[in-house]
Amino acid sequence: MWLRKISFPLAIVLGLGSIALFFMVGLNYGIDFKGGTVIEMKTQGPADVAGIRSALSDLNLGDVQVQQFGGEDEVLVRIEEQPGGELAQQAVVAKVRDAFAEDQVDFRRVEVVGPRVSEELARAGILGVAVSLIAILFYIWFRFEWQFAIGAILTTFNDVLVTIGLFVILRLDFSLSSIAAVLTIIGYSLNDTVVVYDRIRENLRRYKKMPLTDLLDQSINETLSRTTMTSLTTLLALFALYAFGGEVIRSFTLAMIFGIAIGTYSSIFLAAPFLILFNLRSDGKSDGENAESGETGTAPAA
Repeated sequence: MWLRKISFPLAIVLGLGSIALFFMVGLNYGIDFKGGTVIEMKTQGPADVAGIRSALSDLNLGDVQVQQFGGEDEVLVRIEEQPGGELAQQAVVAKVRDAFAEDQVDFRRVEVVGPRVSEELARAGILGVAVSLIAILFYIWFRFEWQFAIGAILTTFNDVLVTIGLFVILRLDFSLSSIAAVLTIIGYSLNDTVVVYDRIRENLRRYKKMPLTDLLDQSINETLSRTTMTSLTTLLALFALYAFGGEVIRSFTLAMIFGIAIGTYSSIFLAAPFLILFNLRSDGKSDGENAESGETGTAPAA
């Protein structure tokens, strides 16, 4: 618990830094949220990225991004949204297919997202994250005291902010799979936090006279092996996906790896110290509840 003097300022700096980066730099929104066309091509032999870029620039399609990913013969093409609705986007795909000989290029994946669909996806993604956090708040509030609920939400919210900051710094593609990664991180981090909180609640009933800082340290120690082993086994699977899963899911797995790591850290070094900040007494009640029941005692120092 003594590390809260470091973990709290660090969490504030990282959270505010992520917010600043979000508004000043912004996310690298993928085709799901901006609208446009994504084409994955496989060439015969090593891909000539410069040649592909030159051929596409002659089509006058606006902003076109060509990048090599995966193997030497794999290329990912992103084309900005074209005026004219979804029919215009389909026309882009036809132009690109006509620009390359079928025996030289294999079109492995084509995704077209119109402006209306991209707007709906962005709104639904934001709503999904917000509703999940609100539902978590009420669930924890119902299961535990209010201090636990606020602590769990602040811990989870910090994990989300820092993960968003990672997307901004590394310019990772932020798409629907990124929303899925954020929601998965929320669930994973909350699961760790609830395990720690459950043990704290048990120890609050068992050790009524133990100082709160000592009780929280003991509770974390009792759940530490479970927390670390669960995180390590999950990270092993994620590292395998990152190494062998291909470029398409690389940003998703990288966000998951970072999110699992930061979620494990926050469940140990942030979730429990929040209870001290909110003045949870060693008997599990707040000051107001103890005053109503006529109990006396000195709240542990923050």
